[in-house]
Parts: sequence; C-alpha cells; structure tokens
Amino acid sequence: MANHFPTDFLWGAATAAYQIEGAAAEDGRGESIWDRFCATPGKVRNGESGAVACDFYHRYPEDIALMRRLGLDAFRFSIAWPRILPEGRGRVNAAGLDFYDRLVDELLANGIQPFPTLYHWDLPQALEDAGGWPERATAEAFVEYAEVVASRLGDRVKHWITHNEPWVVAWLGHALGVHAPGRTSTQDALSASHHVLLSHGWAVDVLRRESPGSEVGIALALTHTYPASESEGDRQAAWWADGSFNRWYLDPLFGRGYPDDMVEHFAPQGPPVEEGDLEAIAAPLDFLGANYYFRQLVQEDPDGDRPILVRDPDWSFTAMGWEVYPDGLHDLLVRLRTDYDPPAIYIFENGAAYDDVRGHDGEVRDPERQAYLDEHLAAVGRAVDDGVPVRGYFVWSLLDNFEWAEGYWKRFGIVYIDYPTLARVPKGSFYWYRNFIAEARGEQEWRASA
Repeated sequence: MANHFPTDFLWGAATAAYQIEGAAAEDGRGESIWDRFCATPGKVRNGESGAVACDFYHRYPEDIALMRRLGLDAFRFSIAWPRILPEGRGRVNAAGLDFYDRLVDELLANGIQPFPTLYHWDLPQALEDAGGWPERATAEAFVEYAEVVASRLGDRVKHWITHNEPWVVAWLGHALGVHAPGRTSTQDALSASHHVLLSHGWAVDVLRRESPGSEVGIALALTHTYPASESEGDRQAAWWADGSFNRWYLDPLFGRGYPDDMVEHFAPQGPPVEEGDLEAIAAPLDFLGANYYFRQLVQEDPDGDRPILVRDPDWSFTAMGWEVYPDGLHDLLVRLRTDYDPPAIYIFENGAAYDDVRGHDGEVRDPERQAYLDEHLAAVGRAVDDGVPVRGYFVWSLLDNFEWAEGYWKRFGIVYIDYPTLARVPKGSFYWYRNFIAEARGEQEWRASA
C-alpha cells in the first residue's frame, strides 16, 4: 500500500514535552499542572511523573539521529509553556526559548521539518491557581505565550499546531478528573473547552504575523461513531456521541458555531460565549490535525441516560483496552472531507500501546504494533485514493514515554526506552516504518533484522 501516497507526503513521528523532556526543575522551568497532579497521591500509577521521562531535554541529538535513521520528513513535538513563561505570562525565561531554538536548528540541520504544538496539556500551575482554562484570562495568556514563541522561532518554523486535543483538556481534566488539573465539573469542562478554542482562534493571527508564510492548524482527538444496530435509538445515541466528541469542536472551528442539539443538551451550563467569540474560533485553518486511535460503537441506554459504548468481541484490543479498527480511520477521513472540507489534513497521532519486552538478545519484537501500523496506513492510503487531502502521517509515538495517568506502564513508542538506563532500543516497528517510508518514496527498501 506504500505506493498509494504522493511523493510530497510527509512522514513523521509525534511526541509531547511533558511525556519525554524531563528536566522539570532545570534552567528556570516553572511548575505545570502535571507536576502538581503527579505529586498528588493516587492520581498517577505508582506515583510516577515526567520529572525525568526520556530525558529528551539533554538527549535530543541522539533522538534526532534516530529520526534520521527512520527517514522522517517531520517531527511533531510540543513546547512546554512553563519552560517559556514560568508564571504563565509576563517574565520570559530565556533558557527555555534557547532550548527550543537549538532543537529546531538541529532538526533542520538533519532535514527534518519541525511541527511544534504550543499546548499539549502542561498549563503553568500559576495560571491554574488563577482559575485555569475555565477563565477567559487564560485564553488571553495563551496568545501572549504564542507571540513570545513565534517571535523567536517563526523565521524557521513553517507549521504551527495551536492545541492538542481540546476534548481531552476539557473532559478528562475538568469533568472526569483523571487528568490534570483533576477537576470534576461539567461547567468547568464546557468553559475550558470554549476558552481553549477561543485561544486557538485568537492565536492564529498572531502566529501568521510573527511567522510569515507559515501554516497554522489544530490537532483534535477524533473518532468515527457507529450505531451498534440500525435501530433509531442506537442511531440517535451515535449522533449524540459524535456531537460530544467530534462536532462540538469541528463545527465551531469551521464556522458553524456549537451544534444546536448539544447546546440544548448542556443548557444552562454553557459554553460562555461572548460577542465575537465564534467568529474568532472560526479563523481560517491551513490544515486540520486528526488524532485517531479507535472507533466508537454506541447503543442507546434503555434508561434514557447517556449512550453506552459497546465492545465488539470479534475485534482485537491494544494494551490500553482500545479497539483496533482501521476502517474507522478511513471513514473518519472521508467524513472530514465530506462534511468540513479542510484544505489539508495531517494525521498527527496514530499508534498503539502493547506490552513490549526485550528478548534475551536485547531486541524488542512487536509484531502487533507492526500489524496495527500496516492496517491503519492501508486505511489512510484508501482515503488518499478517495480524494481526501491527507498531507502527512505522524506515528504516535517516537519513544516510549510518560503516559499521563498511566505512568510508564503503557508503551506506545517505536523506540523502546529502558527507563533505568534511558537506553534507546529501536523496536521491530521502527524498522518496519523505516522500510515503509522508503518504499513509499520509491527508494530501495532497506532490510534490517529486528
């Protein structure tokens, strides 16, 4: 299926600052909500944190050398807001900007395009103490932060991602409490969701001004939702689930405002829309980022409560308990083109966690992940054949890393991290992906034992 991709298709890998950087207390970095959350007993498995993580902060040249071995065109990373503005706004930490300056230069020197994400969940704790994302002032602070970063890196960075997965920020962090900052309020979730989207819209113009000629977009957690049966009740349940997870973000970004059915459902709790907000959120995008891991199979609740997610026993599941359903990625991409017609789509996250172990020979064989990537890339290839403007694919993740509330228990990387030593060990999927990229480019396929 590698021959389904155009020659200018971008092949990448993705990461996030708090998950890989470490150096949490070095060079003037401020405290983030994840530092505080990890220090709260019972919040993260085994009390683990991103204090050291993969030590990418010190070892990035080694990791960029791995990217070059892979043949990557692009690397998606996030910038740690508290490393730039330790108090969230105001005082700029020069050492933090210097780090990302060096990182961007090293990537470019190796022929790899930087795709920075400005916000991947590590809000400065000082802003949380002042009210966090449920407060409009945090959206204003984000724009100041975006301006500081873009004014330093904008001469070299040509692709900017404002936010990663606003749904996760809002609902896992503010309604369910399983992510930082650990709140459990639907009202807070709706307010946070709106202010994240608003900060995105406000930042678009700033990024284009400070980084002329660059492209700006956002990365959404997206899934394709299917009714468990053809019954009217299941169909309505699937539409509700789609509204909560997908349409609540896609519709306002593409100028439609919040979907009426979901606004009615959440009334009177929000969102706190002020005059001009919806116009700001709908600032034209250069690309839409889609993060896809699983489908939603939904049936109605016989008691009239929220829809029920169904597990199909005929399908396999990853170590996260997520169903492996590659057709869902194809169907999602076609739906995005049909319903929203973005100018370009990048798949910024797609991958799987499995219980990887090193063999007696020191190698890590992960045939399940290789099969997962093969099947999902075939689905992307079919979408490209169907005319969907997919411009690139970024595997999640380059490295095993700190998997948020799961700690270091779940491994998504195509490079194994031996955490006691921080040694990097390319897995079988690393070599598989390298070969796939080479074949897609029409290069001589490399063969390497994994």
